Amino acid sequence: MVGSWFWAPEYRQARAVCAHLVAAVYLLGFANAVHQFRALAGEHGLTPAPRFLRAVGFRRSPSLFHLHYSDRFFSAVAWTGVLLSTAALLGVVALLPLWAWMLVWLVLWVLYLSIVNIGQIWYGFGWESLLLEAGFLVVFLGPAHTTPPAPVLWLLCWLLFRVEFGAGLIKLRGDSSWRNLTALHHHHETQPMPGPLSRFFHRLPGPLHKAEVLANHGTQLVVPFALFAPQPIANAAAVLIVITQCWLLLSGNFAWLNLITIALAFAAMDDRLLRFPVPEARDSPLWQQILVLAVTAGMLALAHHPVRNMLGRSQVMNRSFNALHLGNTYGAFGTVTRTRYEVVVEGTSDHSGESGWQEYEFPGKPGDPRRRPPQVAPYHHRLGWLLWFVTIAPHYGRTWLPALLRALLRGDRRIGRVLRHDPFPDEPPALVRVRLYLYRFANRAEHRTGTWWTRKPAGELIPAMSAADLPG
Repeated sequence: MVGSWFWAPEYRQARAVCAHLVAAVYLLGFANAVHQFRALAGEHGLTPAPRFLRAVGFRRSPSLFHLHYSDRFFSAVAWTGVLLSTAALLGVVALLPLWAWMLVWLVLWVLYLSIVNIGQIWYGFGWESLLLEAGFLVVFLGPAHTTPPAPVLWLLCWLLFRVEFGAGLIKLRGDSSWRNLTALHHHHETQPMPGPLSRFFHRLPGPLHKAEVLANHGTQLVVPFALFAPQPIANAAAVLIVITQCWLLLSGNFAWLNLITIALAFAAMDDRLLRFPVPEARDSPLWQQILVLAVTAGMLALAHHPVRNMLGRSQVMNRSFNALHLGNTYGAFGTVTRTRYEVVVEGTSDHSGESGWQEYEFPGKPGDPRRRPPQVAPYHHRLGWLLWFVTIAPHYGRTWLPALLRALLRGDRRIGRVLRHDPFPDEPPALVRVRLYLYRFANRAEHRTGTWWTRKPAGELIPAMSAADLPG
């Protein structure tokens, strides 16, 4: 049915690496759901999924959970995703016939789509849609014993182009600090979840920060076009993107955004760059060729929305234009905050609220000034990320922050699963409050004493409240 242009036998290694990395990200996503979803959006979570399902129809938010939701059924779905993604990561799925391989990957996509579409604000991050779009395309890549179809590789490169070019455009349009090359004077310190090397990056000389910004602009605004150039130019472009993503992995914690971007970059690398043994491959049957061409036509039709968004004056970032999260637009850090504020949640057993205040610690999120920022990426701590958004716009937490305080006042063990430290393990506090602190990285003299952050009070977001003050 198709000519030689349809097949890309020289990309068998690229296909293998890309599929394995996407499987690894699926595994992270499903494991994350097993650990965190019940506390955040389960039956008794901060924003209960059953309430959301009653308010939103299937067409607006397609999900298996419209058929039935319970925490037990959710766990079964999430654990199924863990098992299938593990099998794909270990190469077990690659041994299956083509139809079975595609079915497994399709099930992974349906299961994760079902979770994202009821995850509400906790799943509103761009890398959720990115995983769904990449995972959907991998369905049609085929296992190792089939020849990779070139149209799917092109679609993966087109997805990578949107990730990089969209991010580059939103930076230039959104914040003058990206245009005058000063963004990284602040970003390493004020990013949502700094890592163990973020302080080192923050303290680099100013000229090197400007060089970082220039390199970022080049990688995001120029290099993506080379992904569609002949080899070895496309190889060089992909390698530059991988190097940039590794730099970002070292400088901060951005969940699995960097890992899945690296996975997409491998789709542009041919066998001249990747040289490891793969099984002999044969062309796929006619029905799969027809499916690939149909999917390619559909994805090209969906390209209208992200292209219009990128070319328009009012560009938005991380937007899904349909409930299936296909043909999305991407971008990150269109604005850079200049100062770092942190939400600090405290509780006390003193009913008067005059003494005994102790802090709750969250994994990943800065809290104790003497605690070194941890390396948590590619894992994703959702609550910590949303607490960072609250420091920028306090109204962002109006639907779930009071629910968090109520859960702490009840001593809810589900919430305890997403905390790093609960200062009230035996009996819940009598009062809780939320304060704001201004944080900055410690200077050299301060750091010698074991301090990573210095902080000072910057106000009170929610005053001391008891369970009677927070009914619900």
